[in-house]
Amino acid sequence: MRILVLLISLCFSITAFAQDYDFGKVSKEELLEKFNPLDSTANATYLYKNRRTYFQYNQGEGFEQITEVHERIKIYNQEGFDYATKQIRLYVSGNSKEEISGIKGYTYNLKGGKIEDFKLSKNGIFDSELSKYANQVKFTMPNIKPGSVIEYKYRILSPFISNVDEFILQHDIPIKKLEARFEAPEYFSFKINVKGYLSVAPVVETKRDKIIFQNKERNYGVQGTTFSTSNLDFDKKVDTYNLDNIPALKEESYVNNMDNYRSSVKYELSYTKFPNSNIEYYSTTWEDVVKRIYKSSDFGSELDKKGYYEDDIDALISSVSDPATRVAVIFNFVKSKIKWNGYHGYYTDKGVKKAYKEQVGNVADINLMLTSMLKYAGLNAYPVLVSTRRNGIPIFPTREGYNYVVSYVKLIDGVVLLDATSKYSEPNVLPYKVLNWQGRVISEHGGSTLIDLYPKQKSKNSIAMMATLSENGDIDGGCRSIKTNHRALTFRESYNDVNKDEYLEKLENEYNGIEIADYEVKNDLDLSKPIVESYKFVKESQADIIGDKIYFSPFFFLKTSESPFKLEKREFPVDFGYPSMTSYRIIINIPEGYKVESIPEPVAFMMPDNLGVFKYNISANGNKVQLLVDSEINESIISSIYYDALKAYFSQLVEKEAEQIVLTKA
Repeated sequence: MRILVLLISLCFSITAFAQDYDFGKVSKEELLEKFNPLDSTANATYLYKNRRTYFQYNQGEGFEQITEVHERIKIYNQEGFDYATKQIRLYVSGNSKEEISGIKGYTYNLKGGKIEDFKLSKNGIFDSELSKYANQVKFTMPNIKPGSVIEYKYRILSPFISNVDEFILQHDIPIKKLEARFEAPEYFSFKINVKGYLSVAPVVETKRDKIIFQNKERNYGVQGTTFSTSNLDFDKKVDTYNLDNIPALKEESYVNNMDNYRSSVKYELSYTKFPNSNIEYYSTTWEDVVKRIYKSSDFGSELDKKGYYEDDIDALISSVSDPATRVAVIFNFVKSKIKWNGYHGYYTDKGVKKAYKEQVGNVADINLMLTSMLKYAGLNAYPVLVSTRRNGIPIFPTREGYNYVVSYVKLIDGVVLLDATSKYSEPNVLPYKVLNWQGRVISEHGGSTLIDLYPKQKSKNSIAMMATLSENGDIDGGCRSIKTNHRALTFRESYNDVNKDEYLEKLENEYNGIEIADYEVKNDLDLSKPIVESYKFVKESQADIIGDKIYFSPFFFLKTSESPFKLEKREFPVDFGYPSMTSYRIIINIPEGYKVESIPEPVAFMMPDNLGVFKYNISANGNKVQLLVDSEINESIISSIYYDALKAYFSQLVEKEAEQIVLTKA
């Protein structure tokens, strides 16, 4: 075995030694590779990933940040085609913006033993505006097929010296070879923030560099203008990363955002100190970040604007004195009046006055307006900076850490969180995308405190079903469910704005071909009441018939087919988003001429520290079987230290729901 391991290691060493990473030097061996030797499940692999970020002095402009990227990717199968599309985000701030240049790319295929290359054309590169704060450049490599190798490079010029994009060291696919380099002149002091589970440490060097100044001096004599050059020598710090065979970061169930656990390095500018100048400090604490955001004309100034809604709010609350009722009235008014345009952000887009007039705006337009109205109504209301699940958890103090804002109101009996961009949200029932650890409440002068965004109140789904089992194993009956809080919000979002025939077809497919009739939903638009969903159903082959006996699970098509937790170990917390309870009340009429021979044993089990509880009670009386089941998850977040207990809990739950009732002929 040891000899085999040594031989494999030697093969990898020879391959690595022989590998040419120069642009365009793709080998037949790379094109012939059918799978990644270290991860046969991978649909694609980064054969080479190189990034260099450095600073260049531009006379008259100062230092500019330059990032050069070169990537080579092997695509093994059709599922890996997604990696042939590259999206590059470019930041914009006022008249300053990042620019991309030098995009060059090729797709390589093997045909008849010869390498064919297909060039990325300019027509395949698309520019778009994401918002007034960001543009996007997107391209898809040509002539992709299983076995292709793609390669591209580009250069980004950025005027934003304080905003250095993360060095991503781990992806959803493996990386065979990664090289990264960050160079900063002695005038910049950067703090390094590392996240993820890879052991990462740069090789640090100090090198000499120089700035060449072009000098021009006008002589008011015969000679005219004279030109000269002068040099400024300085030190620069160079951090180099050189990593091999980085494993893929595999997707797992119930993770708020895998990027939170992806290995990366973030360089944060602490301060600059130029010759003959004072130190200029940048964002080094969350307090600094919050103050910069609050002082922006697109945030604090917009929050303070008045004179455009007072008459409308006065009419709404003139006869309402109860604070909680005032909150609800103003909240519903904003939801019904201003439509969300689909853009996130904590800075306003149109501005609150224009958004109010045009009745449309981005997240900040709507929720800063809402906060201002609540303040005007005499309530203790403040904006809350939030990072959506897709944006990740704001671990390090940067302005990019947050990308959303909601409203906070402090009442005598507690606090209320509001998001008026969602027409189906309620007080303290925020959209699922916003349930992401903690938000930052901003006070009048830019101070801040943290608040937990996860709800404490359980979201419930109470299911009642009556079913009649025929002697050939088919069932028919009726089902009714009542959903509250986030369960109701999720249902409304998935049901109200879609074609109803398509929705029913999807529901029938979800239950493996069930036939649904008389489908009805109550309170789909009345948010003050729970969702009530009911329907009649017919489902074939829900029991096994062996001789004179019938075997079936009393859950029928409602049973949980498999556990979402299959990994042996898990490093990440399990994020359910909100605490929940699902209850089942099922009554089954058994076929005439049969009697119950055996039923599953009642059982109750729980996770440590009351994190979850499962109760299963079943009884038989004459020709009826009654099942009562409650399943509770009592916390939104469960630490990975409880993963073994959680995995065992769901395994038991699946096994119990699959247990069968046995009928025999009377």
